[in-house]
Amino acid sequence: MVYLTRRYRFCAAHRLDAPELSPEDNARLYGKCNNPYGHGHNYVLDVTVAGRVDRETGMVCDLGFLDSLVQREVLDRFDETNLNLDTESFRDRVPTSENICLEIHRLLKPHLEGAGPGGEVRLARVRLEETTSNSIEYSGGHEASGPARKVNA
Repeated sequence: MVYLTRRYRFCAAHRLDAPELSPEDNARLYGKCNNPYGHGHNYVLDVTVAGRVDRETGMVCDLGFLDSLVQREVLDRFDETNLNLDTESFRDRVPTSENICLEIHRLLKPHLEGAGPGGEVRLARVRLEETTSNSIEYSGGHEASGPARKVNA
């Protein structure tokens, strides 16, 4: 299996605020990320696909196909937006880096399964860097979204 990673960038604003929590609990849990006016990030997105190298093309995946897919499904949807207000994906879900990463994986996976020259490409991993010291990776499988639990902040 060969892994191909392609990097993309997008800018988006968000506010971390869980409606189930009190204003005090939100402020304690999310800190400055709970600013009522929101805040923005310059996200770095790595999309990794896995497959065999096609004998004819010498490629795992057509980069033009991957670029247009990420443009359509992710960048056109999230770039230069307020994730809370401008996207359906986060109207009812807190746009944490974890949830953004899970959503990007969900958006891309059905389009990549069986793609590529040999029809064997799959989405291997999505990595989202929110800051230079904070990144999230998701490879599928057990989704981390479960029942909400009160966190001691």
